[in-house]
Amino acid sequence: MTQDDLEMIFHFIGGLGLFLYGMHIMADGLQKSAGGKLKQLMAFLTKNRFVAVAVGAAVTAIIQSSSATTVMVVGFVNAGMMTLTQAVGVIMGANIGTTVTAWLVSMSDWGSLFQPSFFAPVVVGIGAFFILFSKKENKKKIGEILVGFGILFIGLTFMSDSIKPYQDAQIFQDAFRILGQNPVLAVMVGAGVTAIIQSSSASVGILQMLALNGVVNWKSAVFITLGQNIGTCVTALISSAGTGRNAKRASIIHLLFNTIGAIFFGIIMYVLFLFNTQWASAHISTVQISIFHTVFNILNTICLFPFANQLVKLSGVLVGKEAEEEVTVDIATEAERRLDRRLLTNPSFAIQNATKEVSYMGEVALRTAQLAVEAVQSADKDMAQEVFKMESSINQLEKILTTFLVEVENLSLTEAQHLVVKNLFYTISDMERIGDHCENIAELAEVRRRDKLSFSKRGVTDLEEISTQALYALEWAVTARREANREAGQKVEEYENNVDKLEEEMREKHIGRLSKGKCEPESGVVFLDILSNLERISDHASNIAEYVMTEQ
Repeated sequence: MTQDDLEMIFHFIGGLGLFLYGMHIMADGLQKSAGGKLKQLMAFLTKNRFVAVAVGAAVTAIIQSSSATTVMVVGFVNAGMMTLTQAVGVIMGANIGTTVTAWLVSMSDWGSLFQPSFFAPVVVGIGAFFILFSKKENKKKIGEILVGFGILFIGLTFMSDSIKPYQDAQIFQDAFRILGQNPVLAVMVGAGVTAIIQSSSASVGILQMLALNGVVNWKSAVFITLGQNIGTCVTALISSAGTGRNAKRASIIHLLFNTIGAIFFGIIMYVLFLFNTQWASAHISTVQISIFHTVFNILNTICLFPFANQLVKLSGVLVGKEAEEEVTVDIATEAERRLDRRLLTNPSFAIQNATKEVSYMGEVALRTAQLAVEAVQSADKDMAQEVFKMESSINQLEKILTTFLVEVENLSLTEAQHLVVKNLFYTISDMERIGDHCENIAELAEVRRRDKLSFSKRGVTDLEEISTQALYALEWAVTARREANREAGQKVEEYENNVDKLEEEMREKHIGRLSKGKCEPESGVVFLDILSNLERISDHASNIAEYVMTEQ
């Protein structure tokens, strides 16, 4: 190997690195620009499977990777945020969305103005100016997209230039002739390369770069492309390790969909090439690869769309259905399973997942508070013990959610997303404190039972009244967090103000009853402590509502 050969290899590796890095930066910028729109797109999934296909295509076009989309789908199913039926539509749409990158790469064949060497440097320059000198966040995001776009094409130029000296080399001609003669080998090569670099968009781009230099024929390109669609499933299959069965089924559905399509269209193309050997051996252009890639994925979706339910059933046969006994009742364990790390590939979805689980923690805190109030009103030992268990679960949820949010905080977030994450941190802390106050009330219930303490008739009525107001405040706070609802947050303030007034009035009246000897001192101390804890619960509920209102 000569020094020139070694230099060309280095150029190719460097170009490939720039191409992949450019894709990453561009996708990151697009995700930031899309922001909450990705979350809104996913909300449409509840409508029908047609919408799910459109959403899958749109999300994949934004994040520039069908593998990443499918990994997120596995995460959604594992987190209970998506059904398998919805997942099928998104997976089908992801295959269509991934063709966008191929069309970007094929711009090289559109004309001299679209040659990477012509426009890529100025695009990087404009993007860099936006990032360095613009004070507006939106322009910085646009700058990231432009820089990524430009670097992607600079990488393509490097790869293309490193191949040009060898475009007439016999090794390329022999390699693609062999692949053309052996479709199974071509499919395996396409699948293998895609599995290694974990992106069908990138592997199709490499194939197009080779086609740009006239070393790829139609027959080999078609079967390599079909293999690339199978290879992209590997990422999701690996990702599904350690998940529930439904998540594994989602990754299997992706593999079934792409494999069935590759076999079906592979047979059709093989027959067509038999009847037209001249076409089979002719050179293919980057645009023609884009056309075939797009047509294949669209037709595959159209053909298999009516059989979506059958794909779901077949995945159940291959993997097995989610068994009843597999579902644990442990609150913290279930929450940890639903906080799927696969969703960290997309900040918007990761925040959505975290918000859902923080809301779930709020529901646990609400149930704990309701149980604590019942326990102290009835002096019930079993109820008090249940409160202690649930408070322990709240503490575990705090640790699990905090760990997850630290990972989310380290992602590439917008200012609005940073605010949401910060508020989720605060909300978790307030909910943990609510759990502590519930524990205090349960301990007071134990004291009341052990010492056989009783409240006056008026004291019982007062306790019921302030408990109801405090629980309403917490219930509306949980609703405000779950639905990001400002009106619900304002409701919290109303109930919290009522609790403050009631606590002050009841404290004064109760001290008056104590001074007149109408209430036992031991019972009076317990009663005042209960009032104090209920008032603190409503305060924390108010904090939670305020965090939500700052995000509006």
